[in-house]
Amino acid sequence: MTPIADRVRELRDAIRHHEERYYIHNAPEISDEAFDRLLHELEHLEAEHPELVTPDSPTQRVAGRPAEGFATVEHLVPMLSLDNAYNEEELRAFDERVRKGAEPGEAPVAYVAELKIDGLSIALTYDDGRLVRGATRGDGSRGEDVTINVRTIRAIPLALRNGPPGRIEIRGEVYLPRAAFDRMNREMEAAGEPLYANPRNTAAGTMRNLDPALVSKRGLSAFMYQVVTGASHLPVTYQAPETHAATLTAMRDWSLPVEPHWRRCEDINAVVAFCAEWADGRRTLEFETDGVVIKVDDLALREKLGATAKFPRWATAFKFPAQQAHTVLRRILVSVGRTGAATPYAELEPVLLAGSTISMATLHNADDVARKGVRDGDTVVIEKGGDVIPKVVAPILSLRPPDSVPWVMPTRCPVCDSVLRRDEEEVVWRCENLSCPARIVGSLVHFASRTAMNVEGLGASLVDQLIAQGLVRDFADLYALTVDQLEPLVVAPRDPKSDRAVPRKLGKVGRNVVDQIARSKSNDLSRLIYALGIRHVGEKVAATLARYFRTMDQLRAAPVEALQTAPEIGPVVAASVRAFFDEPRNGVLIDRLRDAGVNMTSQAPEPTDVPGPLAGKTFVLTGTMASMTREQATEALERLGAKVSASVSKKTSYVVYGEEAGTKLEKAQKLGVETLDEAQFHALIMKSTRNQEP
Repeated sequence: MTPIADRVRELRDAIRHHEERYYIHNAPEISDEAFDRLLHELEHLEAEHPELVTPDSPTQRVAGRPAEGFATVEHLVPMLSLDNAYNEEELRAFDERVRKGAEPGEAPVAYVAELKIDGLSIALTYDDGRLVRGATRGDGSRGEDVTINVRTIRAIPLALRNGPPGRIEIRGEVYLPRAAFDRMNREMEAAGEPLYANPRNTAAGTMRNLDPALVSKRGLSAFMYQVVTGASHLPVTYQAPETHAATLTAMRDWSLPVEPHWRRCEDINAVVAFCAEWADGRRTLEFETDGVVIKVDDLALREKLGATAKFPRWATAFKFPAQQAHTVLRRILVSVGRTGAATPYAELEPVLLAGSTISMATLHNADDVARKGVRDGDTVVIEKGGDVIPKVVAPILSLRPPDSVPWVMPTRCPVCDSVLRRDEEEVVWRCENLSCPARIVGSLVHFASRTAMNVEGLGASLVDQLIAQGLVRDFADLYALTVDQLEPLVVAPRDPKSDRAVPRKLGKVGRNVVDQIARSKSNDLSRLIYALGIRHVGEKVAATLARYFRTMDQLRAAPVEALQTAPEIGPVVAASVRAFFDEPRNGVLIDRLRDAGVNMTSQAPEPTDVPGPLAGKTFVLTGTMASMTREQATEALERLGAKVSASVSKKTSYVVYGEEAGTKLEKAQKLGVETLDEAQFHALIMKSTRNQEP
């Protein structure tokens, strides 16, 4: 090895050591200036000798250019949510369920209590000790590959120290330290820009930024808390820890950041004491926390307890009481969204709450305002739901002004002055004017969003300009836009270097937007259906409608009864779809989209009509099952020829119920429909599968 290579290796080892001392042990040994000198020397040597650069070098944390987008990746094991406990009684109820699931008797179960980091979940994959992937939680089954941004977080090692060989997945939380959040808001305030709302949302937004150089400047950090044994590919000689406490210790030994205040608790009494200790103590921490995560320590017992479709049975999250403040409600206003929903909200005297300044809070709907009895001018109690979303709790009646009058929901839209209407079965008032400017902006942004028609660059700022210039009034107008129309428009995007809004002409970006709009014409029918913004039609329902009706013409012509033959399409969704297509103006809009060249057919595989042993049977699923998700159960039934419906009727063959089954089970019992619990359902599936085999 040459002297230069030796020096490069020494510098890398020294930098990793000092990163660990700073981020893992919170005990730096050298100054920031001295650390920077080491890093700059390494950068200089690698620039002169590029053959010595390795992927896990500390200089390789930030990629050379912004990413074009994030790929979707599947998690090897689903990232489940946690059930919540809000008081001591619910904590003890959790403990009782755990002990019942363990061995018979009243023996206490040991737990590990960890502070719940208020950030975003992350899954890290290491191959032979080297970081190869970082992914967000996403929907629990699939997330976004944000490796390019994960590598910029200095708390996360690019290479483990004495880590296990093979592939291992580590899960944890990325967060924005309070000091970094405060610094960012001081910079925004000095620039006259709106402040960031809270560290959690800022961290989440940062991780989805396409420029890793900007992400690196934000100062994100991370804590790791889980090794996913089910997703590991480790040598059989590797001796995995048998407890969660030992796992946390092992991760720290591998140079991973582990939040240091965790505690092994011999019983639930110790857990209760830990939660009480940190309810106030959390304010001294350098990061935001909204509770405590309690986990069974014995990993073998965890396996025995298992999980529901949503939550592990061996863990729960104790949520600290929401932080509250008092302020004056200046006035109650109404906003209008893309579906026409008119939602009241409170304009407040700005007040500091849970680390951020609050000037607005949600009031949900008119009935909620009436129930709480809040009025213009009231002094009110506000809190952050889950320490994130500000909401009005109640008025302080003793401080109410003498001239106060009850608030009444307006009868006309505050944006376009159209009449507001409310269906008898709903609490939401709506503006029915499809041309309402408030609806148009939201609808166009939704139409262009990533999961809809995926027109990159067509955000709210540009949409506002297009409407103000009279260039766009609806979706179809987008397909008539030209480069000459877009290039002169002035928008105010955020500069990736300063993260500040900078007004500028659209220029060549306008050409890219026109290209993106043209490319969207070839999207599958499912994307178009979702992009139209039909009430109750999300991505999954849109995909189902496209797959089963194949063309827009067939979908437009389908009566309510035909719509309900598609899986998971119940009467509410069917009626909403039918109402959308019965509106003549919507038909004209779809015809204009067709004339513009937008694809109106589905490329998805057609549903098979091969008869199965359950052909002619209709199933309804309710509640959650421990062994499979609802999607998996639906797939199993459809593979055997059955139909899965969203509603119960006399024609329903079986209702399959899991935990927390609701009104569908009650209705089935009233109608005399046969019901199956999870075990009976599995038996039926196994029997039918055997009958299907040749």
